[in-house]
Amino acid sequence: MAKGGFPGMGGNMNNLIKQAQKFQKQMEDMQKDLENKTFEGRAGGGAVTAVVNGKRELLKVSIKPEVVDPDDVEMLEDLVMLACNEALKTAETQTANDMGKLTGGLNMPGLF
Repeated sequence: MAKGGFPGMGGNMNNLIKQAQKFQKQMEDMQKDLENKTFEGRAGGGAVTAVVNGKRELLKVSIKPEVVDPDDVEMLEDLVMLACNEALKTAETQTANDMGKLTGGLNMPGLF
């Protein structure tokens, strides 16, 4: 074996390192892009709308006045919950799809 590594792998190893660095940069760029995107969820035919970002932070909840019924607060609570969950699910799905395009379907748990 040659000093400093495996014989005949010098060029291949350097190429592999460059590809890994390029991949890491692409992953970082995609994560930043996803964090800046917003995702919307609706419930009650659009009566309640929730907006989250790619960091899965709730940014906004909009409620149409006609669904506010003081005698049925539970229904409004359910609509808010449903809209928020839909927005979060949309964010998760989009993130997984975008990352899947970059990773080519590699299974990398905990990566994002």
